Amino acid sequence: MSEQKPTIDLGEITAQSRQAVTELLAEAKLEAGDVFVIGCSSSEIVGGHIGRDSSMEAAAAVLAGVLPVLKEQGIYLAAQCCEHLNRAIVIEREAARRYGWEPVCAVPQPHAGGSWATSCWRAFEHPVLVEEVRAGAGIDIGGTLIGMHLRRVAVPVRLSLGKIGQAAILCARTRPKYIGGARAVYEEAQQ
Repeated sequence: MSEQKPTIDLGEITAQSRQAVTELLAEAKLEAGDVFVIGCSSSEIVGGHIGRDSSMEAAAAVLAGVLPVLKEQGIYLAAQCCEHLNRAIVIEREAARRYGWEPVCAVPQPHAGGSWATSCWRAFEHPVLVEEVRAGAGIDIGGTLIGMHLRRVAVPVRLSLGKIGQAAILCARTRPKYIGGARAVYEEAQQ
């Protein structure tokens, strides 16, 4: 007897993705030119097991929800590949140049980099792959482990929704390190 996967509404995935990125941006207070990282298991979104049930349709639905919101605010999307490409990042060439991130020679594919990275590679204007970034905020969709691509110090952010499709999401913003003095003084200075 085969296990039946839940029916997935791609429009709902797009709406959930848009909501998640909008809520996190409100908390993270990023500025134009900042980087926002997303790791996304399309397999988990469709109710499968990470790395085994890749879905280009689910990945495209997430991208349709997040990219317009980020572009509108002038924020670069960094798309994390799966572990087959060592969790490298697809990003616009302009961002790589701006931050001094050296491109590497690889092109993600659905089963070597993942559907998410492949969808972003195809949708970006001038995509390149870099080994790492330091993003100001990010969303982990389905347990993809984005922590290696966040600036120090990552602060968990709980959103009003906990899933995109069938995939659990974890979100974080970052803040500068506290190195001395009272926290209240720094926080007041930032307001």
